[in-house]
Amino acid sequence: MNGTLNDMKVGESGMVAGYVKGASAYREKLLAMGLIRGASFTVERIAPMGDPVEIHVRGFALSLRKEEASALLVERGATS
Repeated sequence: MNGTLNDMKVGESGMVAGYVKGASAYREKLLAMGLIRGASFTVERIAPMGDPVEIHVRGFALSLRKEEASALLVERGATS
């Protein structure tokens, strides 16, 4: 199932499928942090108001703001 990172819940795993069109402001930043297409991750924590979201990717914890998380297209349950 595809969606954005904001649609996922704590404990769910997924894989980066791409980026939302028009999200070029965040795309470069997320790519630099290792969120390239095919990268597997797990949602570790979500703050009470949904901002920030903490994920575990490539051996480290990464916190993303709500706007950044909404720019990331994911495949739920997929692992590489």
